[in-house]
Amino acid sequence: MVILTNVSIGATAQLSYPTTRKVDTVDNYHGTQVADPYRWLEDDNSAETKAWVEAQNKVSFGYLSTIPFREQWKNRMLEVSNYAKYSAPGKKGEYYYYYKNDGLQNQSALYRTRGLKGKEELVLDPNRFSTDGTTRMANFSLSNDGKYAVVALSLGGSDWQTYLVRDMQTNQFLKDTISWVKVSGIAWQGDGFYYSRYPAPEKGKELSTKNENHQVFYHRIGTPQSSDELIYEDPANPQRFHTLRTSKDERFSILSISDRGKGFMGNALWIRDTKSGSKTWIPLVKEVGNTNYEFIDNVGDRILVSTDDGAPNYRIIEMLLKNGTVSSTRTLVPEAKFPIRSSSTAGGSIFINYLENVSSHVYQYDLNGKRIREIKLPGIGNASGFSTEKKGDEIFYTFSSYTYPPTIFQLDPVSGKSTVFRAPVIPGYQADLFETKQVFYTSKDGTQVPMFITHKKGLALNGNNPTILYGYGGFNISLTPSFSAVNLTWLEQGGIYVVANLRGGSEFGETWHKDGMLDKKQHVFDDFIAAAEHLIKNKYTSPAYLAIQGGSNGGLLVGAVINQRPELFKVAIPQVGVMDMLRYQKFTIGWNWIAEYGSSEKPDQFGFLYKYSPLHNISRDLKYPSTLITTADHDDRVVPAHSFKYAAALQSAYKGTNPVIIRIDTKSGHGASNLTKSIELSADIFSFIYHEMGIRPKQISK
Repeated sequence: MVILTNVSIGATAQLSYPTTRKVDTVDNYHGTQVADPYRWLEDDNSAETKAWVEAQNKVSFGYLSTIPFREQWKNRMLEVSNYAKYSAPGKKGEYYYYYKNDGLQNQSALYRTRGLKGKEELVLDPNRFSTDGTTRMANFSLSNDGKYAVVALSLGGSDWQTYLVRDMQTNQFLKDTISWVKVSGIAWQGDGFYYSRYPAPEKGKELSTKNENHQVFYHRIGTPQSSDELIYEDPANPQRFHTLRTSKDERFSILSISDRGKGFMGNALWIRDTKSGSKTWIPLVKEVGNTNYEFIDNVGDRILVSTDDGAPNYRIIEMLLKNGTVSSTRTLVPEAKFPIRSSSTAGGSIFINYLENVSSHVYQYDLNGKRIREIKLPGIGNASGFSTEKKGDEIFYTFSSYTYPPTIFQLDPVSGKSTVFRAPVIPGYQADLFETKQVFYTSKDGTQVPMFITHKKGLALNGNNPTILYGYGGFNISLTPSFSAVNLTWLEQGGIYVVANLRGGSEFGETWHKDGMLDKKQHVFDDFIAAAEHLIKNKYTSPAYLAIQGGSNGGLLVGAVINQRPELFKVAIPQVGVMDMLRYQKFTIGWNWIAEYGSSEKPDQFGFLYKYSPLHNISRDLKYPSTLITTADHDDRVVPAHSFKYAAALQSAYKGTNPVIIRIDTKSGHGASNLTKSIELSADIFSFIYHEMGIRPKQISK
């Protein structure tokens, strides 16, 4: 890299932003008057909003187009992404099914073989579903006998899904079509399947209307959706989620009920024995509360469940069914020092994936909870898989880390030995040129917080290294080590990529989660700020070369910290962020986040939300970093109005020369809807960061 200056290249005056009309809307929150001058931007279908989007994109893409190395960086990302990518295979009937992307396909295609070394047969290619590759196959679920499959389609990145049914013997679609599916599994039983949906939304407001009255239906193959049997709904509690799954042997139906809109963190769990013909639900956990229960599998009448009831790091319990009721409950695997990340059954064993200092450690147990062995993994990283059908014994898992590309292993459950089944080949990639270190730093209140720092070996700690600090910190989600080909282009330029494991996630169990939610949300921001201070103090970087990035709840994080400590950062990338903490619950499924954030409608919670809400704490007195806000027109999870209003407010308040631009993608959603859009977005982000830091990269394309 070549450092040209510590300020933006060519940025000598503020950009000319589109004029955003202000209205005199004022809300009264428990005696506090709060202005909302950009309320009209919440109507994403209005002609005025559409014109505003077009005008903002004209400024944003106009600015990005002036970056001389932008196209080169995108081309380099295409180069490093152009390698075959596979998923682990799964067996149904006589076939093994798996996904494969030849390299630069917008969507991975589905294949099958008879036997592991049989001839490859294309099953479905989602790239043929739309001319621009923005229709995604969100799920593919085979019936237990392998005769039929449900294909879930998502259009343009929306969370709404349409289910189609495919005959796997003829490999043709049937006439079955299921619409308005959201927050749903696909649970096969007999000659049909269960799914969850909402009533059809008002035409024209499909991407913004509040979703209520989640219903569970059963669809019988070969019948119209209008004939589907309503299995469960609860109109008295319209903001509950109802999701149903079936046991591997299809004997049991298991209904999970959650109500986060009312502030409950846990779920109820009901079960029905369909083998007996009964339609009576047996409450394993009768009422929704603040403890979580997840069905793992059944061993006859023994129901295996993972729960944090009395165990913030989770434990495995057995509930014994007898005469239509739970006759006894016992602990199979007690709570450990580190949290359980996932549990599954495979090959007659239970596999438990523990998160030990944010790295996977997998242990094999027998079905009575006796530990057999630890599965040896390649090192610090993330492992997933370890699941088979009821009588399956061929176990596969995938392991990856920041410098270790996703590699598929086959596990022998008898010996515990793993062998490489399929490893990716990335042209020109040399893993030994890079290293990842995990460090623990001290947050504001003395809490020790971990973070992963990845860079080239031999890095000079001189404070001049361009650095991206990434964070999330919420919803019990862990940021575990993962591989990204596009991030290689950042690392090979000499950049540092840092992931901070903030409170609010599940890195250290439910205690870690709860210490970063509701009125303790400020801990998350303090942890992120302390991460930046640690990097600066130890000369990994300096404020002139530090960028921060986060998406969704992480976008909220970025928006909050640049209000609180803008001087620490040169560049900010808030992506699809929750920016209006006073109104987020009024759109789509935003009410589901009340248990995490709280609600402005509650007097005791309004205060702390208002105090950190990114939109409501923008100040004219602050010097904000160069800011690239990103969102998309089909984001119906965190509606783009959050980013629209935030961009308008920040552009109005900030009078410095750093750019504040918003990049609004089309036919994309909460995440990029295809590979092309993902790479274009990443190239714009990396190029923007370098440009604003006054750095020109060395030769990018090889």
